[in-house]
Parts: sequence; C-alpha cells; structure tokens
Amino acid sequence: MTAALGLDLRPVIEQQPDPVLFATVSGAHLYGFPSRDSDVDLRGAHLLPAAALVGLREPEETRSRMWDRDGVEMDLVTHDLRKFVRLMLRRNGYVLEQLLSPLVVHTTETHRELTALAPGVLTSHHAHHYRGFAGTQWRLFERNGELKPLLYTFRVLLTGIHLMRAGEVQAHLPTLTGEVTEAPAYLAELIAAKAEREHGGAGVDRDRVRADVERLHGVLDGAQAASALPGAPSGHDALHDLLVRVRLEG
Repeated sequence: MTAALGLDLRPVIEQQPDPVLFATVSGAHLYGFPSRDSDVDLRGAHLLPAAALVGLREPEETRSRMWDRDGVEMDLVTHDLRKFVRLMLRRNGYVLEQLLSPLVVHTTETHRELTALAPGVLTSHHAHHYRGFAGTQWRLFERNGELKPLLYTFRVLLTGIHLMRAGEVQAHLPTLTGEVTEAPAYLAELIAAKAEREHGGAGVDRDRVRADVERLHGVLDGAQAASALPGAPSGHDALHDLLVRVRLEG
C-alpha cells in the first residue's frame, strides 16, 4: 500500500512515543475515490504503559499529528488500545473500518487478534451509525453542493446496507456498487469525477440524487429489520481479556 502511494510511512510509525499496534490507511483511499490531491489519512491504535493509567495525570488516549511530506498532507490519529476497544463496543462503524482496512501500513499480533474478534462486536444497531453519518454528509452536500460529501453519503448508506445483509464491513465504494443491487448506476461517473478534483461542485440533478438517497435510507431500514446480526455485541469478555493481557505484557 505504501508503495502504491509512493511513500514510505514506516519511519512515521517508528517515531511515535509509544508502541503503535496497527496503522492503516482510511479516508478517500480506503473508500475508493481518492483525488490527485487527496491527503493520506492514517488511523490506528497505540499502547500506553500501565503506569500512565494508574496515576493522577490524565493519559493521552488520543494522539493526532498532521504534516506535509513530499507535497502530500499526512494525518495520523491513534487511540490507546483501551479507548479503541471501547469504541469498537459502541457500535462505531468508523473504527471498525479502520481496523479492517486492507490498506495496512503497520501491523502486529495484537492487530491480528483484534481483527479476529471484530465479528463479535457487529450488531444490527450499526445501521444507526451509518444512517446518522449519511444524514450529516447529505446536509453538508445540501449546503455546499460539492461532490465529496455526496459520495460520502452514498458510500456510508451502501456500507450500512451491505453490513446488515452480509455481516461484513465493506468501505470501498466501487466494490459496494457491485454488491448492492440498489446502488445508482451513475456512481461510477461520480467516482471518476472525484479522481480529478478533491473539491468542487457535484454537477448533478439534485432532485434525482435526493430521491436516490431517500430510497437508500429505506433500503437500509429494511435491511436492518431483516438482518441476522444480533442486537448486542458478544465479544466484550474476549476483548477485555485481550486488553488486560496486552497491557500487562507492555
């Protein structure tokens, strides 16, 4: 993946103050519609020492760093393992997409164990995450008319539908257009247009896309109602045991 981006990101990982358990590429590169000038969004988890969690000082559970490298804007955000696991258990599709991203910059045995436990946190209620995310992006599109939030709207709705039906987290929009039969046929054209520019007007028939977005909200509702996913996560104890073991091992 790093070779595909023309960047060696390993030194960035090695410079972090605490061990990085994993780092993957998220954002437009993961979603399948990066532009020529898209930044690189790195997401992952780090491991604080046990001493940082038992004293009076508040631990730095989330770390964020932005910088420019060879003309490319880089953005690295990592959470301490405990916070990351808690987010996994809160029906947060965003962190699951980061964990399960196939665009891996750095991995460890803990990353592989977390990935193996991910199915145990999937629930039918993850539909709420994608429904809410889609609403936020659609409102942004209505304000600025840009292509990026419109693609995000379609992407998250299709991710939610596919998750409800297949029990699988899939964030790659070109793949989703083939997996979800209700996906509008014109999405391929919008993806191609996004490759040329990060920002700019969508140039679409707003009434048409509004109708399609509303239709996909209905599809997501139906997929959630019919989903075989459980109503509550089953992986709490296994994640707790993993967290305790990894923390004590340091």
